[in-house]
Amino acid sequence: MAVSRMQSLANNIASLVLSMSEELRRALYAAGGSNAGSFDVDVFGLPELIGASEIFEDAHRARLLRHLPARAEGYPWTLVFSTSQHGFSLNSMFRKMAKVESPILLVVQDTENRVFGALTACALKVSDHFYGTGESFLFRFAPPSTPNNEEAAESTSQPSSPAKEEPPAPPPVGKIEVFDWTGENIFFVKGNNESLAIGAGDGKFGLWLDGDLYQGRTQPCSTYGNKALVEEEDFVVKALECWAFV
Repeated sequence: MAVSRMQSLANNIASLVLSMSEELRRALYAAGGSNAGSFDVDVFGLPELIGASEIFEDAHRARLLRHLPARAEGYPWTLVFSTSQHGFSLNSMFRKMAKVESPILLVVQDTENRVFGALTACALKVSDHFYGTGESFLFRFAPPSTPNNEEAAESTSQPSSPAKEEPPAPPPVGKIEVFDWTGENIFFVKGNNESLAIGAGDGKFGLWLDGDLYQGRTQPCSTYGNKALVEEEDFVVKALECWAFV
């Protein structure tokens, strides 16, 4: 009798597990303490890219992949907003994410060609209050190291073949620096049609953008314990993209 009941319970559990939605299973997996950085790019390769990026190369993606939360791993990267396609408008960005249920990777390239941004735990929206979870983080890519003068002179002294000109190689990608949640406050994300703020504390914002997605500011903040993502703190946006994992 006991064996029969145990077998029946096992069957019920198996049926329950099989009927779980994809979202629930991923949520349970994430809650189980999966560490960011567990994704092995060498084994699995880069996820599919749905949409074209004007900002990052594969090397950027490979570095970012190691820091994504578990529930973003393995999904295609889908472009949901781009200033080149949808215009420089924070309101347009919010509209494009109205039906998105996914973490969002916000990537900025400023007029100095520096690349930085944030990972938010959910789609960006208008809110009077801060929202989000500790899965979020800020990041920046260091400027790539430049060759020394001798190497530069050597490269420029090489004669070019008149018969064949190679296209210029993309600039090298610097190392990534990631600023995870410190646990000091829960000021993850807050925005309206006039501005978007990611991370805050002591009157400063980790990443702030105006309603025209034109001017921005980045400062050290207690939410992420970050350095300013660009040296001068103030910057002008050249391009901005938002990617969902769906």
